[in-house]
Amino acid sequence: MPDKKKVLITFLGNIDYDTRCNNLFNSLSDKGYDVEFTGFDWLTENFSTFKGKKTVYKLSKKPLSLFFYLKFYYILKLKLLTKKYDIIFAEDLYCLPVCVIIGKIKKAKVIYDCRELFGFLAGLKNKKLLQKFWSTVERIFIRKADLILTTGEMDSEFIRNQYNVKNDLVIRNLPIYKKSNSPINYYSLLGIDKSKKVLLYQGVVLHGRGLKMIFEFLQTSDDFVLVVIGGGEMLDYYKQLSEKMSLQNKVFFIGKIPQDKLIDYTAGAFAGLSLIENVSLSYYYALPNKLFEYIMAEIPVIATNLPQMKKIIDDFSVGFVVEESDILKLNEVLSKLIIDHNLYNQLKLNCRIASQSLNWEKEFDRFFLKI
Repeated sequence: MPDKKKVLITFLGNIDYDTRCNNLFNSLSDKGYDVEFTGFDWLTENFSTFKGKKTVYKLSKKPLSLFFYLKFYYILKLKLLTKKYDIIFAEDLYCLPVCVIIGKIKKAKVIYDCRELFGFLAGLKNKKLLQKFWSTVERIFIRKADLILTTGEMDSEFIRNQYNVKNDLVIRNLPIYKKSNSPINYYSLLGIDKSKKVLLYQGVVLHGRGLKMIFEFLQTSDDFVLVVIGGGEMLDYYKQLSEKMSLQNKVFFIGKIPQDKLIDYTAGAFAGLSLIENVSLSYYYALPNKLFEYIMAEIPVIATNLPQMKKIIDDFSVGFVVEESDILKLNEVLSKLIIDHNLYNQLKLNCRIASQSLNWEKEFDRFFLKI
């Protein structure tokens, strides 16, 4: 590449805890692009702003959320105005309007990473005015993007029909190809009884991600414990709920884990859970990175019967699907994994084979044909 193209990745989040942003940054850098990241963190405890090629600003939602968004947009606008970029990534809808407006003025190529159907998020289900607002924002600005990335075929089909766009490309939320040489021993780390099997939930802690179902299952079984990796605005709620349900000795919250260490924590579990609830169109189309991270770590996957997750599990034979809130079926599947060692080992082997194709390196190669 004669002249290094300058790239800015923008995201209302922290790159250290976001697989997709981290992989995007590294892949573009490896291909010779001059890459910068600008993000924001308001959730990580004792976090302080750090600047550099990867810049993350500390924000706070106190005393009012209005000030949070005003500061976010002010910083983002200033970043885009004070430097010339060839390519600008808007990694969520919140960044998209500013990236489009300033990007077009400065003749940059704007890429919208449509990870979620933002106008149809579960968190907006009971907030009709807010849902309508973000749907309108997306409808206006998605058409101005030069390229739209999605995380699944059904997402692409939806936005093509919903917004009458054709410039989309599926880049699934796959992890880099990496194996764990030293899986975390949760029994020594957390003092768990070795007779228990460790189930894993990793990702943002929000309503609609199946945690309540898992808690209810744990009340009926003494064979399993749950480790929760991740943070989020509902973290305190679920910590309190676990206490209310008397699950202090069965549910362990260990917070966020940096991307470079995550594989070891994932590989230390018996099975990975992705029990997303069908509470919104965005969740119905879910194909989360945790699903592929479990596969990369070679642990069997248990997911709810949603179409895109089911297709991966069925195509690669890496686990089981259960119906939402079907605790009896969840118990049946997990009990089978404990009893049938041949089945469990076969699923782990299938994960290993699947990971050779379900990895970021192979997925992202297609992106360079589009830019």
